[in-house]
Amino acid sequence: MTELTKTYYIDIENRVIHQTPEAAEWHFKIFAPEEEAAKISDELRKNYNADLKTYVRSHIPFLEYHHDPQNDEYDEAIEKVYAMIYQYGDEEAKEHIERMGILSEEQKQS
Repeated sequence: MTELTKTYYIDIENRVIHQTPEAAEWHFKIFAPEEEAAKISDELRKNYNADLKTYVRSHIPFLEYHHDPQNDEYDEAIEKVYAMIYQYGDEEAKEHIERMGILSEEQKQS
C-alpha cells in the first residue's frame, strides 16, 4: 500500500515545514508522506542545533575551521535536508538544488 503524500512548504532559513503556502514565506515545495516530512523536520532541528554549536565554536579563536567537528555536523545535516528536498521536491526545487551544486550524484539518489 502506498503512503498518502501531502504537500509541504519548507522555509530553509527558519528551518520550518508548513502545510499551507500562506503560513509563512517558504523556499521549497515538496510532496511527501507525513513520516518523511517528519524526518526532514528532524534534520532541520539537527541543523539548528549544529548551527548553535558552530556559533559557540566561532568564539574560540585558536580552533581552526577544518579541525572543527561542529562545522562537519552542520554541513552533514544541511546536506541531508537538501537531499530529502531533492528527493521529494517539485521540479523547481530540484532545479534550484541542481544549480546550487551542493549534492553529489549519490546523495541525489538516496
